[in-house]
Amino acid sequence: MTQQVLYGKEHVERYLATGGEEGYHWREDTTILVLFTRGRKSGKDYTTPLIYRDWGKHAYLVVASKGGSPEPPDWYLNLQADPDVEVQIQAERFRARARDAGPDEQADMWKHMVEVWPHYEEYQDKTDRQIPVVVLERTELV
Repeated sequence: MTQQVLYGKEHVERYLATGGEEGYHWREDTTILVLFTRGRKSGKDYTTPLIYRDWGKHAYLVVASKGGSPEPPDWYLNLQADPDVEVQIQAERFRARARDAGPDEQADMWKHMVEVWPHYEEYQDKTDRQIPVVVLERTELV
């Protein structure tokens, strides 16, 4: 399948406008969700396209890698301040509660994500911080 590779604001706009018909399938056969967070300082609403994978029946995993930067991504800091978020997967939008993978879950969840995006290992090698796997647990439809 040929996919259009979108990034940043354009990725979010096309994804939301098409219910994920554009932007859901991304590079290297990954799939994308859109995470909606509120700025911890500004109070503004933010949208972020992220590689994800299902985890169980009602949970989804994303990785707060920021390409191996020493600082975590802003979306991660925002959900640390307010873990109640919204998520859109293709045309379905729902509320979720975000949490970091626990110590007993981290290794399995990390492996699950690296299977689809091996670059996470490279990112981890570039930084001293442990890159978190974030669990988005569905709470209700919007």
